Amino acid sequence: VQLQASGGGLVQAGGSLRLSCAASGSSFTLNPVGWYRQAPGKPRELVATFTSGGRTNYRDSVKDRFTISRDNAKNTMYLQMNSLKPEDTAVYYCRADHVGGYAYWGQGTQVTVSS
Repeated sequence: VQLQASGGGLVQAGGSLRLSCAASGSSFTLNPVGWYRQAPGKPRELVATFTSGGRTNYRDSVKDRFTISRDNAKNTMYLQMNSLKPEDTAVYYCRADHVGGYAYWGQGTQVTVSS
């Protein structure tokens, strides 16, 4: 099983990016969890996740700016990021959990927001 994250880049403040995370291998055994990020010198933090009942959860600082979604047919989840701010600069990681409980992480994609 592999998770391939893509879509990061350099963008000016106020701009938008769309991150993608595609699962390959025995992806039918995975439950998509969501997106996390890690800025230099800081711990990894939750950005947006899927919760039970088809709901979603966001950290307060990205609410109303970021949207998490998924396409089950393509085994892919997305993170649409609008109105980006310099403090959103980080490496973004996607996560999916095996039905047995093991967590898989994508390799990370760098998002840099210039002021």
